[in-house]
Amino acid sequence: MEVFCLFCVVLCFVFLTNFLCCGHFVSINFVLFMSFLSLFGTFLSPLCNFVTYFCCLVSRFCRLVSPFCHLVPCFCRSALFCRLSAAAGFFLNDTCRIRVVLLEKKKTSFVLLSAPWSLLCYYAEEISLRVPLQVVEAPNLNSSEQVLSKLSLPNPLSQDVPNPPADYYTCQFRTNKLQRFLGSDHQETFFKTTQRHQVLYEILARTPYGSVKKGEVGIDRLVSEQVFTAAYPLHQGDFRLPSPPVPPHCLGLRQILYAYWAQWSCWRRYQPLDHIREYFGEKIALYFAWIGFYTVWLLPASLVGTVIFLIGFVQAKQRAGLLFDNGGTVFLSVFLSLWAVTFLQYWKRRCSVLAHCWDCSDFEDTEERPRPEFTAMAPMTVRNPVTGAEEPYFPEQKRLNRTLTSCMVIIIMVGTPCSRLHISAAVRITSITASVLNLVVILLLSKVYIALARVLTRWEMHRTQTKYEDMFILKVFIFQFVNFYSSPVYIAFFKGRFVGYPGNYNTMFGVRNEDCGAGGCLIDLAQELLVIMVGKQLINNIQEFFLLKVKSWWQKRKLNHQKKEEDEEEVHNYQEEVPQWEADYQLQVCGGLFDEYLETVLQFGFITIFVAACPLAPLFALINNWVEIRLDAHKFVTEYRRPVAERAQDIGIWFPILQFITHMAVLSNAFLIAFTSSFLPRLYYRYTRDSTLRGFISFTLATSPHTFSQQHHNASCRYRGFRDENGEYLPEYFHLLAIRLGFIIVFEHVVFFIGRLIDLMVPDIPEEVELKIKREHYMAKEALAENQVQTLTCHQSV
Repeated sequence: MEVFCLFCVVLCFVFLTNFLCCGHFVSINFVLFMSFLSLFGTFLSPLCNFVTYFCCLVSRFCRLVSPFCHLVPCFCRSALFCRLSAAAGFFLNDTCRIRVVLLEKKKTSFVLLSAPWSLLCYYAEEISLRVPLQVVEAPNLNSSEQVLSKLSLPNPLSQDVPNPPADYYTCQFRTNKLQRFLGSDHQETFFKTTQRHQVLYEILARTPYGSVKKGEVGIDRLVSEQVFTAAYPLHQGDFRLPSPPVPPHCLGLRQILYAYWAQWSCWRRYQPLDHIREYFGEKIALYFAWIGFYTVWLLPASLVGTVIFLIGFVQAKQRAGLLFDNGGTVFLSVFLSLWAVTFLQYWKRRCSVLAHCWDCSDFEDTEERPRPEFTAMAPMTVRNPVTGAEEPYFPEQKRLNRTLTSCMVIIIMVGTPCSRLHISAAVRITSITASVLNLVVILLLSKVYIALARVLTRWEMHRTQTKYEDMFILKVFIFQFVNFYSSPVYIAFFKGRFVGYPGNYNTMFGVRNEDCGAGGCLIDLAQELLVIMVGKQLINNIQEFFLLKVKSWWQKRKLNHQKKEEDEEEVHNYQEEVPQWEADYQLQVCGGLFDEYLETVLQFGFITIFVAACPLAPLFALINNWVEIRLDAHKFVTEYRRPVAERAQDIGIWFPILQFITHMAVLSNAFLIAFTSSFLPRLYYRYTRDSTLRGFISFTLATSPHTFSQQHHNASCRYRGFRDENGEYLPEYFHLLAIRLGFIIVFEHVVFFIGRLIDLMVPDIPEEVELKIKREHYMAKEALAENQVQTLTCHQSV
């Protein structure tokens, strides 16, 4: 019997944001795009009865699917998922509606769904959404705006963005206190669009479609198995500005973000963070707040670094080694170490202000729910000792065993970059060629390890999304830290250290250890940093801009190829009015913020850990971040499908990682100055031999032993080191060793002491924010108390 094949893409679950008064419901914009490859044949006829039963449930869908009743289990999973979602309340005829838009000739189906008001209220209380109590009148200004406002000076960075979102005192939603909340009489606008997306995604993510033990739960798993092609909320209209210009307050939120944020002309303006949060959610808004804050703080660091480089450039006319190895590097190292400590402290304050303004201060402690995948796959439930509610539970001992197994895999993977160090030194042809090859290996290994880390973290079964992301980030960062920093660390602290001397060279695996060039190891280190740091930034920017354009072009080309089956009139009408759900399907999937954070944090490490070797690193980072902000803004507004809004209290585990890098930077710069640079030997020679440094080069060179000279026809050889003619260390070597160790101790103690003083003097939460938090808690308590009194009065009257 002949077997027929058909490729069918089903766009399912579009939740429209529209409203109807007088007993109607509020519907929500949310799109789930499904795709599956189905085989048709008589040997699949037993599945016909199941399909016929499903078609009876949704008659409108049945008329289109009934000709294809022999389907593979892939369709059964999608159908079962739809039925279970209906049980959650989506497909009830009396309260919800399903709208199916089928384009038969294009083999594409769009299903538009809506959810009832009662379902929204139930899950809003279930996932602890915060809703407004009262408007906050005080304007939300950043520190620079406040300073310029007090001085009555104009602010060239500000811009008047239309329709600014209001700031509210809020508390957690309760259905029995609905009348106490601001705007509760307007059901169509009471919940924000991002909150509605969160509610609906929570339902879809926890709905099983097969065996729970096998992890067949939720829409994300179906997307990964290609049963569905994608899942995304709808954008709010087109981002392009209307052709006849309209007043700014008449623009949509997406158009406002495009006009006042995503365009390149906005590079010197404040980012509209409240608008970003209103459209994309708190997690994405916090990322842009972080990178914007970091970029502003790079201005003084890049200025000082550029001045130090120019000083070294002038001195390099006499000796090339002084380009990066001069007295200014000591000042730059101290300055950048203190800069990093101060920057993190003030970011902590800025983050606390944003978390309060965006109602996320207690998100991780009181509001965050278990991950839907964890809820569905947890083997047991336990009673919460605080709330008394039954909650899903995964045994800690079992999770610990899985975590230890993951650690063993991480150790094996981390050993891969380390094993390249000696090999790369042995086969090194030229420094630049080796640096470029090292960058290629780094990028290839990164792709493999990220996929492995994601699988391991999912296997460990972490309860909350924050914990899941923190453990995933930690795994990847450990590998990336070694992957990107292993080569610079080798050049900075090991290259040229264990070479030996003529006649007694040290070897490893039969290969002589590598020595530094005539200009010292700092020049090699600066070259390595520039290639890795600048090269990685260029590659990432090219990928984000050109590769994204190519993907979008290819996606649209595939859709246009499908349209060729239609006649010219249909194509013409289609091009005039493209539905929003289909226009969004042509966009690319948002890959999350992990790569964006990782790129910025690794950059932070390069400009702090090795700044003594490359004073221009902060300047390159500043230029890159200016471009990065515009590229990311343009991607999210114009190139990406709208992601599901996620809440976040801070930037997560990235902040402890930044603190770790800051501490490593202090120690690294101390060792770089003490052992890699010639600053301390020059200082020692200046105060013990000659203040003009005449004869300093000869002072740092030793003469080869007599045995070596005799073997080479009495030729004398000079090499870098403090040894006598027998190869033994001179007293000057031990004097310098004591000075170097003393310098490291003094350097790190002074920097850590000043950093601790800054930490004590600058509170984590500003005083005005603490007052707002107390005011909000008081209002929430008053709302609860009044509701209790009203309830008690009603009972007594009855």
